[in-house]
Amino acid sequence: MDDMPDVDDSTEPAEVRRFWSRLGLPGLIDVHTHFMPERVLHKVWEYFDGLGPLTGGVEWPITYRREEAERAALLREFGVRAFTAMLYPHKAGMAQWLNSWAVDFARRTPDCLHTATLFPEPGVEAYVREAVEAGARVFKAHVQVGAYDPGDQLLDPAWGLLAEAGIPIVIHCGSGPAPGKHTGPEPIARLLARHPRLRLVVAHMGMPEYADFLELAERYGEVRLDTTMAFTDFSERLAPFPREALPRLADLGDRVLLGSDFPNIPYPYLHQLHALERLGLGDDWLRAVCHDNAARLFADAGRAAGSPPVI
Repeated sequence: MDDMPDVDDSTEPAEVRRFWSRLGLPGLIDVHTHFMPERVLHKVWEYFDGLGPLTGGVEWPITYRREEAERAALLREFGVRAFTAMLYPHKAGMAQWLNSWAVDFARRTPDCLHTATLFPEPGVEAYVREAVEAGARVFKAHVQVGAYDPGDQLLDPAWGLLAEAGIPIVIHCGSGPAPGKHTGPEPIARLLARHPRLRLVVAHMGMPEYADFLELAERYGEVRLDTTMAFTDFSERLAPFPREALPRLADLGDRVLLGSDFPNIPYPYLHQLHALERLGLGDDWLRAVCHDNAARLFADAGRAAGSPPVI
């Protein structure tokens, strides 16, 4: 880890702002940031510190280990105009409680897109509907941590409801940094065959099954991918993105969204942006990925829900 870029608190916000200002953007939209009840987030940090098996046993220092208000303030300093509260249950009976917390967090954090989650359990359709009616703009599903099949019949009504509402679901379904029982492209392909209108946003570009998830995005017009941790030095050592797939990534430029995994990243936020820039796909691609695609997606979903646009 010694070759990871260092974070400089005194200069990083200005450098991040310089990045998007050069592109002529009003700021960034980050679809993959983590806010959750503090004791839950601290448990997540403890898991990373302990090199738990779901981290692949890789050393993973948390760069932005700060209190909630400080983390939100730093995103604003970076010029992130809208972000998310990616929260997720690891067992039954937890999702509804997390969703209740998220309602309050969205009220006191207006630049955070109201986020909700789900788990295959009795009553999931009811609490997903309740979250949608409360104004949820995005859902988080974590197939790896939750260790569930996204095609579980208990989830089927909830997926149908979310497809009908047009609400995006950021879903960790790739097999990185460590595979799970139901990770990989096959369970998602089966899910999309049943619900082709689902607005899935595949987290981490589907790492390490990049090509397979690119193919799903090419096949289904509502499937998107987020950049979370992809292309960074950290991830390139563990699961390099295939360079022969860059033309396909360029062609899908209208359905790739900026994600960072802030605050749970082992390098500075700025490094994710530089990693995207050095792909060499051009400023138009960067503008779309770092702002415009998400602005369009959430404006569309917001109109369906009667919510204001994100910017």
